Amino acid sequence: MQQKIAVDLSTTAVRSQGPLPPAQRIVPALTLVSHPHPQRIGERLLFQALAEVGRPVSLSRNAPDFSRPDGLMALPLGDPFLSRKPVQFEPGPRGGLRMLVPEDGTQVQVAGEAVVGGREFSREELQAGVPLVLAERIVMLLHLTTTGRAPAVGDLGMVGQGEAIQQVREDIRRVADLLVPVLIRGETGTGKELVARAIHEQGPRRAGPFISVNLGALSKELVAAELFGAQRGAYTGSTRERDGYFRAAQGGTLFLDEVGEAPPEVQVALLRVLETGEVYPVGGHAPVPIDVRLVTATDANLEARSEEGLFRAPLLHRLAGFEIRVPPLRERREDIGPLFLHFARQELETTGEVARLSSAAARAEPWLPASLALRLVRFAWPGNIRQLRNVARQLVIGSRGLPGFRVDARLEQELDGAASPVPGRTLTDATPDTPGPAEEKPTRRKPSDVGEQELLEALRSCSWDLKAAADWLGIPRSSVYVLIDKSSLLRTARDLSPEEITRCFHECQGDLDKMVQRLEVSRRALQRRVRELGLGEP
Repeated sequence: MQQKIAVDLSTTAVRSQGPLPPAQRIVPALTLVSHPHPQRIGERLLFQALAEVGRPVSLSRNAPDFSRPDGLMALPLGDPFLSRKPVQFEPGPRGGLRMLVPEDGTQVQVAGEAVVGGREFSREELQAGVPLVLAERIVMLLHLTTTGRAPAVGDLGMVGQGEAIQQVREDIRRVADLLVPVLIRGETGTGKELVARAIHEQGPRRAGPFISVNLGALSKELVAAELFGAQRGAYTGSTRERDGYFRAAQGGTLFLDEVGEAPPEVQVALLRVLETGEVYPVGGHAPVPIDVRLVTATDANLEARSEEGLFRAPLLHRLAGFEIRVPPLRERREDIGPLFLHFARQELETTGEVARLSSAAARAEPWLPASLALRLVRFAWPGNIRQLRNVARQLVIGSRGLPGFRVDARLEQELDGAASPVPGRTLTDATPDTPGPAEEKPTRRKPSDVGEQELLEALRSCSWDLKAAADWLGIPRSSVYVLIDKSSLLRTARDLSPEEITRCFHECQGDLDKMVQRLEVSRRALQRRVRELGLGEP
């Protein structure tokens, strides 16, 4: 029976034939970008109770604990320069978050701007990531993440535990043991070849060769011969027979990067290879059977190129047996700290200075200064991971023999030139009940533009308040009812059995808020059902 999530015209709950699987929930989190102890970079704190029951989170020197997503140990921030008086995080309107800073507590900055009293962040700002600096020593990213994912098994050679890179790992594991062609999409410098290698190494052809070819770097006159091979004398200067990359990858994987640059005649030949499993060498008349898994990659919009007549639509459909999108670095800012540490460690090993990463004294200056870490996390990274690796190399080599990093004026100017804006607004600009400029209703949309998953996420983020969800989505409240009726995921609360409500009532000891979170039902609707069943006043 297909699982559905229930909504009672202000209600939603899960129908299941047995124990419910762990629900995936989007929650705020803090991830360490820089810490006086470098090995702690990448640890994070989930605001799970805040997301589930609205319980505020207090952050100080001594609590709560940060840990790695796949780690067993957990420790508080522990820096002696931080105050014991906590910075408090509490729910804000429409899925946002408020941060309250005590007057005589730890100095807090948001993207380099000092916070006085408190600051409020919208959900969109949390999605983009909010950089926080504590006492000019610890840099963290406040962002959203998803809980309830299956534990990661191995990193597949990829650094980071952010939401976006976890999705890439999941996609790789889903397709690696299949022989379908894979198309990897992503901007330049995002690591598409690393994804292709992971597919090869996780699949049944791992013992075979992995051949990587950049089509954009091949001569257009010789690209066919390079790929499919050529007979002797097939073209001017051809003095011997050439096997070509397809035959070189026999029994393994051929990775074609920048496939959008393939000339028209090569596109035709690639389509024939995918359809027949045979190649025709240039100048040859007999097909040569090949046994190769094809993985391709592009940073181009192949659909647009197809409409312009520059790329064959049938080839696009063949190449995209399964697609993997590699996110740009600006969409995985929580991984910038661990990535920088990874690349810096590689360079420090080369220069023989890896000891600089050892734990420092409690009051020593951080290995990665807060000002530099802030610049790294705010930068737009148009060159993505490749650019970050180059910056790490520049900093390590440029600081050889020095106790800390030396950032020259040119690099500072480059990093500051594409910095993200300062997010949030001070709490003095608006009261909790009075929307300010950042809380204006979104532009009105067509209900047909709202997908089921977006509807479900809006309902969850608004605690199943249909009016708030409608405002969030930018559609009339009446349209939310229509979308619920049409959804394959949602049903009305009347479908909830009395047994399910009664069992939840007793398990939660009558705590209505806990019941709301467990059943995913609006408080008003649940209260009505509880009274109807004679379970007493919540």
